[in-house]
Amino acid sequence: MLVLPKESRKLFKGPFGILHRDISTVLPELAGRTVYTVGDVVTHTLQKNGITPSIAVVDGQTMRSPCSRMPEFSGECIRVENPAGTITDDLVKALTYAINHTPVTIVVNGEEDLAVIPLVIAAPEAAVVLYGQPHKGIVLRTIDAGAKAAAQELLGLFVRVGA
Repeated sequence: MLVLPKESRKLFKGPFGILHRDISTVLPELAGRTVYTVGDVVTHTLQKNGITPSIAVVDGQTMRSPCSRMPEFSGECIRVENPAGTITDDLVKALTYAINHTPVTIVVNGEEDLAVIPLVIAAPEAAVVLYGQPHKGIVLRTIDAGAKAAAQELLGLFVRVGA
């Protein structure tokens, strides 16, 4: 399991992509693209707008409280453990599997926020990853070599714990 040290957490507070204040500005950018989501609210909001993500990573929470807008599960459902502040090997395996077996909903027991990092690394170029930025909007990250390099750099801040 990879653990994010406390001193590095501040580096993850800003958006890892382009911040959109409203879903209406995101929707035109999704046409013809493979879409992946991380977060219950952003997944639910896309589904409400007629878009089912190829991969949705959810945890039943929004801002550390139970989510009242649960998305519908699409395709195969994989359940994984992923404590807050970590990226578990099981989460990475589930994401890697999901890339090749869409549609998949990954239900995380713990916290899904950091799944954006391994998802960007695993995703094919030209796909998009969307996630919510609390109280600010939706972050859209288009997958390209720069996104993958930035995600690898962030992943390098984690410390491996255990076998």
